[in-house]
Amino acid sequence: MAASTNGTGGVETEPLLRSRNNSSQPAYDASPDDDDSLMRGEEDGKRQLGLVSASFLIFNRVIGTGIFATPSVILRASGSVGMSLVMWVLGATVAACGTAVYIELGTGLPRNGGEKVYLEYIYRNPKFLASSVYAMYAVFIAWQSASATVFGEYVVHALNPTNGSFPISSRFVSLICMTFAFVIHGTRLQWGLRIQNALATFKLLILVGMAFSGLAVLSGLIELKEPPDNFKWPVMWKGSGSGGVNAFVTGLYNIIWSFIGYSNANYALSEIRNPVRTIRIAAPSAMLLVTLMYFLVNIAYYAVVDKEEILGSGRIAAALFFGKLWGIRAEQFVSVIIACSAMGNVLAVLFTQSRVIQELGRQGVLPFSSFFASNKPFNTPLGGLFAQWLITSFIIAAVPSGDAYHFMLNMSSYPLSLINMFVSVGLLLLHTPFLKYEWDPPFRAYRVATVFFFLSNVFLVFAPLIPPADGFRPYEWLPYWLHVLVASSISLVGISYWYMRFRWLPTRGGYRYVQEQIVEDDGTTRNVIRKVVAI
Repeated sequence: MAASTNGTGGVETEPLLRSRNNSSQPAYDASPDDDDSLMRGEEDGKRQLGLVSASFLIFNRVIGTGIFATPSVILRASGSVGMSLVMWVLGATVAACGTAVYIELGTGLPRNGGEKVYLEYIYRNPKFLASSVYAMYAVFIAWQSASATVFGEYVVHALNPTNGSFPISSRFVSLICMTFAFVIHGTRLQWGLRIQNALATFKLLILVGMAFSGLAVLSGLIELKEPPDNFKWPVMWKGSGSGGVNAFVTGLYNIIWSFIGYSNANYALSEIRNPVRTIRIAAPSAMLLVTLMYFLVNIAYYAVVDKEEILGSGRIAAALFFGKLWGIRAEQFVSVIIACSAMGNVLAVLFTQSRVIQELGRQGVLPFSSFFASNKPFNTPLGGLFAQWLITSFIIAAVPSGDAYHFMLNMSSYPLSLINMFVSVGLLLLHTPFLKYEWDPPFRAYRVATVFFFLSNVFLVFAPLIPPADGFRPYEWLPYWLHVLVASSISLVGISYWYMRFRWLPTRGGYRYVQEQIVEDDGTTRNVIRKVVAI
């Protein structure tokens, strides 16, 4: 790596950028244990995730609770069975393009961090700006708060389905869920992965069972007393677009978010064996399985439950499905299923987001970076896990009931729209001579796919600013744009943090920041931001 000696005798290194040859073109600065070994896929002690675990990281992240409840919302937004299936096709197309984008970025920059790494590589100047803004989202957005809240609510409902809600009990169970995920991932990595994979397997088996049950009804192997006629051609398209453009946009927005999670394995690529090959197989395989399950389960719903019942019932579609088909205590059984699905989502998100915070600590952007960068004492990113546990637990305990769940869900979703918009347009720039970067990953997404993904995220960023149609308000009491304002404000906090720490204070104090690498006692490396006094 090229280095220049500064006036104080220190060594200034170019953060995040390094030349692999004698060319003047900058390239990504991978740490020694993450560079060539990652490209070759060497199996060192850190690489504990195989193809199945990487696939389940994505599967668990994508499939949370949406497939059990969203279909009724989508049907109401589309107006007809046929149009709702068309909307699911559009959502699957966006997900396929997003998957291709993140496979290209993951194979080109195969290390922990996900969007943090990609934004730093693309937006290199001003130095530390991309890291500072992303750090605010990584630390202060409680990504798994909505799923933990769902887990608490449905566990309480499963234990006592006949009585009303118990907000205090639900929150207590949600905190237990977060604490369990924190402890298991922080102290017993392999056990955490086993539980995570087991929950994904259970979720997959349930969805497969629902899909085959629906197909059995359609084929006549299972007979219903009053079978619906949802797939008769005139009935199938009756009411299409009756909610207007605004309702259609709202429904499409919900569907696209049902597919979010295709980038989840990218956050932990340094811990995946043979990451370049694995991500090329795991990501499309997981998303293909998700898409197949989504379509088959939706067909199963319509094969068993009449359209008007889905529209008129306050219960989730899965409860109607089980009740119609088997006549069991459907709500209680579905509550167990949804609770397990939510728990798998919490484990998957906590596992990957703690790695992102660890990478931010290794870079040195965060305060107390050595705490967040360390793998001690259990060879896990305990600092990142603790930060996510603390923030999420606080939000679960502090946010009042009512609109709390929907606000937490939107607050953990909307920032991804902003991030994906900048990531996708950045990848488009990498494909042009404009940036003049060396960019030759082993996998390339079609440019039309990248453009489509960028436009879909522009839609996700600006659609929430449009006043919602009647019956589609995201909150009962809060302004519909509140999560947009809060998420955008976090970006401003990141910019302010960057300006104060890396511009204003250095100018005022007569120093500047440089970045160099050190090796921890456990053998891992991290970038350290160091002050250099100006002469």
